[in-house]
Amino acid sequence: MNKPLRAVAIFCGLLMLGLLIRANWLQYVRAPELAADDKNRRVQIEQFATPRGDIIVGGRAVTGSSEVRGTDLKFKRTYVNGPMYAPVTGYASQAQGMTLLEKTYDGILTGKDDRLAFQRFADVISGKGRRAGSVVTTIVPKAQKAAYDGLTDLKGARGAVVALDPRTGKVLALVSAPSYDPSQFAGSTFKESDRFVALDKDKRKPLANRALRETYPPGSTFKILTAAAALEHGIVTDIDASTDAVSPYPLPQSTNRIGSEAGDAVCDKASMKTAMQHSCNNVFLDVAAKLGQDKLRETAEKFGFNDDVYSDDFGDLLATKSIYPEDLDKPGTALTGMGQGSLTSTPMQMAMVTAALANDGKLMQPYIVDEVRGPDLGTLEKTQPAVMSEAVSAATAQKVQQMMEFTAEEGSARRARIDGITVGGKTGTAQRGVDVAKQVPYGWFVSYGKKQDGSSVAVAVFIDPTDMEISREDISGGRLGAPIARSVMEAVLQP
Repeated sequence: MNKPLRAVAIFCGLLMLGLLIRANWLQYVRAPELAADDKNRRVQIEQFATPRGDIIVGGRAVTGSSEVRGTDLKFKRTYVNGPMYAPVTGYASQAQGMTLLEKTYDGILTGKDDRLAFQRFADVISGKGRRAGSVVTTIVPKAQKAAYDGLTDLKGARGAVVALDPRTGKVLALVSAPSYDPSQFAGSTFKESDRFVALDKDKRKPLANRALRETYPPGSTFKILTAAAALEHGIVTDIDASTDAVSPYPLPQSTNRIGSEAGDAVCDKASMKTAMQHSCNNVFLDVAAKLGQDKLRETAEKFGFNDDVYSDDFGDLLATKSIYPEDLDKPGTALTGMGQGSLTSTPMQMAMVTAALANDGKLMQPYIVDEVRGPDLGTLEKTQPAVMSEAVSAATAQKVQQMMEFTAEEGSARRARIDGITVGGKTGTAQRGVDVAKQVPYGWFVSYGKKQDGSSVAVAVFIDPTDMEISREDISGGRLGAPIARSVMEAVLQP
């Protein structure tokens, strides 16, 4: 072979080698990435080629699938009581993608999870076609309905409710309002896409999950954590003893003096128990200033602040972090003691704080999926309760319980009382914006209920009354949140 032909042959050989390397690179190295690409139409066709598995609440499916004609996406998702369960299920839309449980457990719900490989093989051999698994939630239907009805009955209210089992961490109710019906945009028609766009542009943010993804100043509900920190670090030893916190309270390094709605006569040098009963700001400002930011932050972090509620393994169920900030000055630290300043919290986080105190200081990892099942209803995964932290000692938690139960019996949380059930509660009003006189405050309420048989529930209610015709006075004192919390507790403890 002469030299020119040999050069051409070598060049052609190199080209063939390059093509083989490229083909193998695409087929074996980049195959998973390309298969999961959102722009890969074949992935979407396969995803909606068969009915999706069910999301189960209280033993019944709250999801389904319906056949679609005239498109290569053969099945679309349907929902039962869609707006009520949307903050739990999320949505599975042919055009808009997926969120929450639908996204996190998509492999199970489409039958493509690796744990179903043998089942898929058996189904192919038997000619059954691909079958999906199901996801069993911890949600209690009556509690979810009580929370949803309570929020929607407050015409114009935006808000959230979270209920937890303090002993296990099970999420018993998780509601956000206003909500949306995922069925309305489950397909890929122009009409359904327009509905989604309208929801996305709505100023009331119906697509937002306020229970998990939105943070707000927790206001006076944070006082239960401040009280726990003060007791745990020895700043307060006797909850019935008078304090030296004057009212109105002079904010450190400032000319501002902060009063309380209950009045100076009640709050001046009040005991911590009385301060909790009447939500006296001065006592909690004072103990926060004495604790200092490091000790108060340390306690807050033991309750879950500055940390992920769910690990990355929980995918799209990850909640927004609640923040106890760093590098606070003295006035900023004092303000966090009453739940203001630059402190932020999700409703889930305040439910966790309440649940931990009701559970004698032990904070359990919240979870919303009890069990994952295969097509044959066999258990693939069962969630076991796990301790997140020992937030405070049992002795400290029990003293806070005494104060919260006294507040429910004799103080501002009276609207949450239930005959035959031990109830502890705390109201909260959180100021927002620079001009607090013009901005309507947020309303909060946290509570727990316990029965003699040991069963219990902890509830956090958050209400944004921006669109409500309501006075500032009606927002405070638990007028809005306490009845909702009571209904949810009754639904769990008196089914």
